[in-house]
Amino acid sequence: MKACYRGLLGAMARHAERAGDLRGALGTFGKVTRSYWPGLFHCYDVPDLPRTDNDLEQLFGAHRYHERRSSGRKVASPGLVVRGSVRLPAAVATRLRGEVRGEDLAPSDLEAWRELRTALERRRAVRVQGRRFRRDPVAFLSKLENVLIKKTLPP
Repeated sequence: MKACYRGLLGAMARHAERAGDLRGALGTFGKVTRSYWPGLFHCYDVPDLPRTDNDLEQLFGAHRYHERRSSGRKVASPGLVVRGSVRLPAAVATRLRGEVRGEDLAPSDLEAWRELRTALERRRAVRVQGRRFRRDPVAFLSKLENVLIKKTLPP
């Protein structure tokens, strides 16, 4: 696939002078393709990765459908919004592979796993703060004022 596409790009570049008004567009197309080249064929390097946008949309749509059915919500669940970068791949992997062994769950890059956990915790903390404000705005704001006053006053 990659070789065929490279040949097509070469032919387009060789015959660009005969393209007339489209010559500039062919140059732009070649330039953009070169910038995307490292990730352009990634879907062919990873088994079971959907090849087209339609496949990806179907994958996300199926997950959204199951999420709504299991939660009873009409929109995305808050958990999916906060933890979607973890929950969606886990759900897809479970659906595609069926059985997940303990070895499969061990992180291959411990530092990347820690960074992901930190980012998820940060997003969860933001949601918790928002929830605290919505439940009792007066108490939340008075607590916040007390913290700020203590930080600004000399000891």
